[in-house]
Parts: sequence; C-alpha cells; structure tokens
Amino acid sequence: MKIIALDIGDQWTGIALSDALGLLAKPYKTVTTDQLILQLKELFIKERITQGVIGYPKTLRGTISEQTKKIEEHYEALKAQFPHIAWILWDERLSSKRAELHKKSTSKEEKQRSHAVAAAFILDSYLGYLHMHKNLG
Repeated sequence: MKIIALDIGDQWTGIALSDALGLLAKPYKTVTTDQLILQLKELFIKERITQGVIGYPKTLRGTISEQTKKIEEHYEALKAQFPHIAWILWDERLSSKRAELHKKSTSKEEKQRSHAVAAAFILDSYLGYLHMHKNLG
C-alpha cells in the first residue's frame, strides 16, 4: 500500500507518493490548492493509498503560526472528505528550503515542481521514521 504526502501552500500543493513497499518517496505532481480535493479523488481511484502525511509547518522554535492554523484546517477537511485514509500531521520544518537548495528553480514549471519535491522530502522523513521504529521494535 502506498503513502501520500502533501506540502500544502496557499496557492500550490505538492504531492509525493511512496512506492508500494513504503521504502522510497518520489515527487508526484504540484496542483493548485483549490483543486486539491478533486486531484486527490482521482489519485485515490488510481492508486492504493492507505495513509496521508501532511506537512505541518511549525516555526523553528516549535510554535504555531498562521500557516500552521491553515494546515490544521486542511487536515480536518481532508479527514472529513477522505475518512478511509489515515491522515497525520508531520513536522515539515525546512522541507521547502531543502527542496529549493536541491535544485535552484529558474522557470515557472521548476518552481511549481519544487512543491512536489518538498512533499517528497516530507514523505522521505516520515518513511525513515517508520523504518527506524520498525527495526527497533
């Protein structure tokens, strides 16, 4: 079963998918945030996704910002819209910066793709956590 990760922004949302074994995270696509629900409906028909990871943007000090509150609202809406998916919030601090450093975006398409790359970094972090705890337990 696959896991999806979302890097939700005001205008754009990056989507990443794991492989079926939950070992690898790869950027899938970037969509406009206002089209996210429609895109997810289509994706959930095509892919066997059981879990959703949403990037949770706390400040570097670990406090809540206005963006954090917006993500919490998206989280609640996604849980209501897709109750068959196990949604979690996952600390995304610095994932967007990592995506920017990974490859400097020069074109509009590359800048949009960087959102999906940020989602892949979020998912990679989560998959690493799962595998570390699986091996410890």
